[in-house]
Amino acid sequence: MAIIPQRRLFSWDEVENLGDLQRLALVLKAMPDEALMCALERERGHGRDDYPVRAVWNSVLAGIVYQHVSVESLRRELGRNAQLRQLCGFDPLKKAEEAVPPSWAYTRFLGALMAHQEELDAIFDELLERLAGELPGFGRHLACDSKGIASHARARGEGNYEGLEPDGRRDTDADFGRKTYRGRDKDGTLWEKVVSWFGYKLHLLVEADYELPVGYKVTRASAADNRVAPQLLEDLQSNHPALMERARSLAADKAYDDSALHSKLWETYGIAPIIPRREDWKDGELTRPLLEGADNIVYDIEGRLSCYGPGDGRVHQMVYAGFERERDAQKWRCPAAVWGLQCRGREDCASTGSAPRATSRGCANAYGRAVRVKRSKDVRTFCPVARPSPKWERLYKGRSAVERVNSRLDVSFGFERHFIRGMAKMRLRCGLALAVMLAMALGRVRQKRRDLMRSLVAA
Repeated sequence: MAIIPQRRLFSWDEVENLGDLQRLALVLKAMPDEALMCALERERGHGRDDYPVRAVWNSVLAGIVYQHVSVESLRRELGRNAQLRQLCGFDPLKKAEEAVPPSWAYTRFLGALMAHQEELDAIFDELLERLAGELPGFGRHLACDSKGIASHARARGEGNYEGLEPDGRRDTDADFGRKTYRGRDKDGTLWEKVVSWFGYKLHLLVEADYELPVGYKVTRASAADNRVAPQLLEDLQSNHPALMERARSLAADKAYDDSALHSKLWETYGIAPIIPRREDWKDGELTRPLLEGADNIVYDIEGRLSCYGPGDGRVHQMVYAGFERERDAQKWRCPAAVWGLQCRGREDCASTGSAPRATSRGCANAYGRAVRVKRSKDVRTFCPVARPSPKWERLYKGRSAVERVNSRLDVSFGFERHFIRGMAKMRLRCGLALAVMLAMALGRVRQKRRDLMRSLVAA
């Protein structure tokens, strides 16, 4: 029988295939922007209203939906598309050259939006709350990663920008970022690749099952991933405590392998860190003894336990038996007892050493020797979900959700080609793109029948 892959709740391909105006209408209907519009209209007061706030705002959203990389590109589209002008709210009776705002009007409007970043963040939070109410299990599994966004301005190393005020041309906020990728080929050869750029970082916290952002922060390119991640978690806890309480795991790459982050995730939020271990042991060091004193159990950098048979010295990999929350410890069992293997030294295998952070009992019984390793022995190695377990592998696959969100930002939301300079503009542009992404998802969810919602949810 041919296996048909289960489809997710909504497909971005389906959204792309909607009619252009229907796609924009989907976003405009779902966007909770009334508070922002009222604030902008109050600021405008009773002056001239040749280009209404709401119409200009809708056209800015249209520029994101239709992947316009510049204001001039958007203005050209508005000028030749009367239906788009009408959907945005511009006067349909005016000629195109009179209805479409000039470049300076968009410059002023975007400047006003930058002064209302809090209202824009509130739109993101409101969309997140509505999606959490619509989607079962939303927020159970999270993923975290950063995305480098290059600034196309000249790097400060090529010009002295110190003490200069931002003028819209130079980028006085950006700096240099660097990422190092390491790996090992099949033949055992180590390789290393270094990527550097001048610009910014977009740090994303993503819902892994639905592939939707739940938190973000824009920093300079030099900001360390493992230092920004706790801020994302604190923001999520502050703004969406119910969502944070629902979270059970967070997947991230080796850049987040940090003792403080591991401890904060589990001890503060009860979230299991699904983070690969950085290879920071000494060269040639393959295992370390688990217990102090003369004992035959060792562990490797991945937290995998092995025992040396007392009779013949043969190495046997011990069997992971789960994490005991009440003891805050991993439990491992004798492979001979679990699998029925022959071990000549089983009768002599007993705990001959002990340590405050690891305990074991003898193996000369039917159940076999059991070893409990406290997480506090090494929080980066002995995690609530053991790395050698199938559950860890399954949860770590959720990290690819961040990569797909990043790809969507590059391809569908125009971050591969942009003209953004300055921290405030970058924060505004990232916030708008992510809000549009959530609004599009919410609109798509609401198109589905409620009685079929559960059957379409990814496991």
